[in-house]
Amino acid sequence: MMKRLFFSTCMVFMSASMIGAQNLPTNPNPGKCYVKCITKDVFSDVTETIEVHPAYQTLEVVPATYKTVEERVLVKEASKRYTYVPAVYETVDISYSTGGGAEKFTVIPAQFGSRTQSYEAYPKTSGWEYKQLEDCQSLNKEDCVAACYVERPAQFQEVSITTLVKDASITRANIPAQTRTYKKQVLKTPARTVEEVIPAVYSTIKRQVVDQPARTVSTTVPATTQTITRTILKSKGGITSWEEIDCKLLDPNVLPIFYELASARLTSESKRTIDDTLLPILNSKNVNIEIMSHTDSRGNDEYNMALSQQRANSVVNYLVSKGISRSRLAAKGYGETRLVNRCSNGVKCSESEHKRNRRTEFRVINN
Repeated sequence: MMKRLFFSTCMVFMSASMIGAQNLPTNPNPGKCYVKCITKDVFSDVTETIEVHPAYQTLEVVPATYKTVEERVLVKEASKRYTYVPAVYETVDISYSTGGGAEKFTVIPAQFGSRTQSYEAYPKTSGWEYKQLEDCQSLNKEDCVAACYVERPAQFQEVSITTLVKDASITRANIPAQTRTYKKQVLKTPARTVEEVIPAVYSTIKRQVVDQPARTVSTTVPATTQTITRTILKSKGGITSWEEIDCKLLDPNVLPIFYELASARLTSESKRTIDDTLLPILNSKNVNIEIMSHTDSRGNDEYNMALSQQRANSVVNYLVSKGISRSRLAAKGYGETRLVNRCSNGVKCSESEHKRNRRTEFRVINN
């Protein structure tokens, strides 16, 4: 928690001016200054460890693990196969009789002879015949025709006559049987079926089986604690007192702390200066101190203001680390607004001249 500090104007009194004043230090020393110090509440920081998150259980699922096993499986069942073996035949010659048992008739044809016989083919005839005379001078053709009585003899013709010498007859003869053969296939081995057992077929397969079943693992997560520092009221303030102080400490006093360019880091030498200068005052007097830091003019004005504040904070933080209460310290950065020489913006200066402006000052203030 940040505490806002409120500072009143330092009340400085010269010994000559304290004559007749009310509530002023008694028996003041000539040439000394006094600051009115009102004791403040005294706080102390205590460190405590608190539980910011309770202990709890976490559950983690451990998945099942598998292993590969080999297994012999049936891929084809046993069966039977029947093979048909056909019958086996052999060829034999079979004799048989054909024909026979009957008579054979032979026809003896008739025998003929021949003779010649004369026949009157045309009988004997006679009659008148007319004949045309040649060289007939008559215009009537009939005058030139002569009538002749003609006798014609009979005409004969020789005819061959077949005579029967012996009539047709039949001869009888028994017809003998003929022996022949034919091919015959006779059964040598009858047809049958042959039974053959076909064995089952197996195969080896690989499959995954559960090796370890899934499970949960419980883990106790311890409580989370956090160390905090809190400020408690150690003693109540409000008591007014006067602290004698060297008058020059009321004005800004330069600490011989010079920073590097664009840096707020305190060097070892700077820390020794703070130890020798500020710590004795703060440890011996119940006074407050204001730390005032400055930069040179180089760089952006806003940046320089922020840098100077960081430099003042560096001094305050260091004093706190040495056990000084932060409530007794004030840090103020002035940037480049309080240059101690002519080296303002645009003015060409040496590095040593700029270095004088990169300073830190302190003064005692009323608390």
